[in-house]
Amino acid sequence: MEIVTEKKVPFFKKYGMLIALLVLAAIFALPTPTELPTAGHRMLGILVFAVIIWLTEAVSYPVSAAILSLLMIICVGFSPQVGKPDVIYGTGSALKMAFMGISASATILVGAALFLAAAMTQTGLDKRIALFILSRIGSKTNRLVAGMILVGIILAFLVPSTTARVGCMVPVILGIVSAFGMKTGSRLAALLMVVTIQTGSIWNTGIKTAAAQNMVTMGFIERLLNGNISWMQWFIAAAPFAIVMSIILYFIAMYMLPPELDEIKGGAETIKAKLEELGAVTPAEKKLLAISAGLILLWVTEGFLHNFDTTTTTILAVTLMLLPWTGIMTWKQAESHISWGTLMLLGVGISMGSALLTTKAAQWLANEISVGMGLADASIFGVFAVISLFIIIIHLGFASGSAIASAMIPIVIALLQGLPLEGLNIVGLTMVFHFVINFGFILPVNTPQGILAFATDTFSAKDCMKVGIPLTIVGYILLLVFSQTYWKVLGIF
Repeated sequence: MEIVTEKKVPFFKKYGMLIALLVLAAIFALPTPTELPTAGHRMLGILVFAVIIWLTEAVSYPVSAAILSLLMIICVGFSPQVGKPDVIYGTGSALKMAFMGISASATILVGAALFLAAAMTQTGLDKRIALFILSRIGSKTNRLVAGMILVGIILAFLVPSTTARVGCMVPVILGIVSAFGMKTGSRLAALLMVVTIQTGSIWNTGIKTAAAQNMVTMGFIERLLNGNISWMQWFIAAAPFAIVMSIILYFIAMYMLPPELDEIKGGAETIKAKLEELGAVTPAEKKLLAISAGLILLWVTEGFLHNFDTTTTTILAVTLMLLPWTGIMTWKQAESHISWGTLMLLGVGISMGSALLTTKAAQWLANEISVGMGLADASIFGVFAVISLFIIIIHLGFASGSAIASAMIPIVIALLQGLPLEGLNIVGLTMVFHFVINFGFILPVNTPQGILAFATDTFSAKDCMKVGIPLTIVGYILLLVFSQTYWKVLGIF
């Protein structure tokens, strides 16, 4: 008789909710600072509560969104209004505050993007594109690594979900390693997998529509700053940085995880055979490719040839894709591929960030950080250098870019608004600060795609760190260099 042993739950995961509740109660019990409204005091408690349950992963992210929304409704609902101490918000007003992010254009864009990613998976177009590119690369391992980076870049334009992009590449990499007769734990397997997840993180920065956390920040920019950054404006600012980082990734990965062989015999033939296994290009793939190409064209020409925003054009593409006579994908087929919990987290995350600013909590916390870190009289370069490093360090505890963006970007916005500097491009600076949110290079658990790939047992956490630590250090230096050169020319700094 087989004895099944129960898997031990990590201490902080098991007791994370209890710890979060105790800390929340302790914060609420503290005297409210005179310059901080009661509602702001309670929102700070909710923020700390959120960070603890996100760090400990005490509950799933969708469940955390439900808990946070309930806390906002109750705690803010029974708090005096900011500027009107004799009038409470009421649960009706707090309810709107807790769910205002659900209707944000950024949340709607992510929802539409998830449908596009689902269509790519459903039709297999993403895998066909990846194999087609790799079939043109050759059998030398250095070219194969470069090919993986190129595939990641191209898919970032077409598949607006990092997890979906890496998810389509994982079976391809496993198939290549197996076909070459190499072990799953070989250095080549580790190299290809680590390069794939790191490329995903890098191009989350390079392309506005590549990642959900980008939309969280865009939601804050639109709602809190009344600003907008078009697809092309983001690309012009971010793509050069991502290109340089991709080149750096290639050399660091090849040096830190050198493959066993310089060339794999039959490699090109194996990839070609896998491509042939997919059969002829289907009508659905052709239609999806045409719609995707048209969508990219609309994204690129926003503000030049037309005034339709990114969200509107993406909804148009999804609508065309779901029409019965296109034959690409039905709603029922899409449902199983859509991460509805992601949308919930995005919406509530944007709501929480907005509430932090509305209740003056973010401004108060930003002022405390500014004074505590000695940033009150610092230049914008000094602020960027210190806060960016701070975000990189705390990112080690997060497994979701959307979560860290929800927690940090409202504080960054409040900090920038409170600086005694004239003529700051706060919208542009918020975007550049957000680039650091995508620095989840060091541990596989710092990103959803890293967790997905780590489950294949092709690489260890040490392998990821060998590439991730130097990539993070060089990336941080590159951020500082760009802030004083290219981004200064663009008028961001």
